[in-house]
Amino acid sequence: MSSKAKQTQKLLLFSLSGSRLFGIGTLKIREILPFKPLIKMPHSHYAVIGTMNFRGSAVPVIDMAAAVGYPPLTTEERKTASIIITDVQRQETGFLVRDVQKIIETDWKKVKSPPPALGDKAFITGLLDMNGELIQLLDVELLLANVYPDSLDTRDVVLTDVQSEALKALNILLVDDSRVARKQLCDVLDAKDISYQVTTNGDEAQQILLNSNELGKPIDILVSDIEMPGLDGYELAFNVRDNGALKQPYIILHTSLNSEMSLSYANQVGANEALTKFDADELLHAMLRGARHADQ
Repeated sequence: MSSKAKQTQKLLLFSLSGSRLFGIGTLKIREILPFKPLIKMPHSHYAVIGTMNFRGSAVPVIDMAAAVGYPPLTTEERKTASIIITDVQRQETGFLVRDVQKIIETDWKKVKSPPPALGDKAFITGLLDMNGELIQLLDVELLLANVYPDSLDTRDVVLTDVQSEALKALNILLVDDSRVARKQLCDVLDAKDISYQVTTNGDEAQQILLNSNELGKPIDILVSDIEMPGLDGYELAFNVRDNGALKQPYIILHTSLNSEMSLSYANQVGANEALTKFDADELLHAMLRGARHADQ
């Protein structure tokens, strides 16, 4: 590869409470609509305020402020609010927000990981300083997992003994900045007693790849998220492929995005596969293809 892998990301900025700004990647967004009357849903989570018809499908709408711990929007505030329709982890969801501000373009290297002091329950995957104003990037996967806890249940995948042993013989590295996504990845492998290493960002993953290679125990399979603070999954894949001294792993980019553009770009930067989260069967069988690749 002769060109640097660099793709700026666009973020939609919005407010939930007061003037504090939040952001989510535009690749997750299908449409932004003004608030409209919703159909109530009995026995639903308190943050789910109803459903709406979106292109012929019933889509649940979540009051994002309520879901992350702020007071819910009042009836009066809803009149000027917006609904962001997202496509994340194979499902469409509407998020009610107080005020949509604008779309900005940024480099993921400028996004910082949240400080550990925020704790595991913070709905933040990254922080961005924009001209002195701090923007919090929301962990949409964690938010959805809190509203729909059953979505974290990972169904068992049937593997033959030969398939299980093939995966147990590999050095596997998992990379994801979302706590929910890491849990899903780890649960799948733990259920099969398959060992692995796991980290939260691309910079640490790159160092693990280099260190493992130097120790003579190179990583065979790299499973990485795409949107991460610092070194994102695209550039991580490119850097791996661009390093001739590194024994090349089988790279699976694993993303909550359903965008064909993101999957196409994953192949351009050298990934072997690009999967949409989260399907345990798809993931394990992609790893099995990686195992066959490692034997060649």
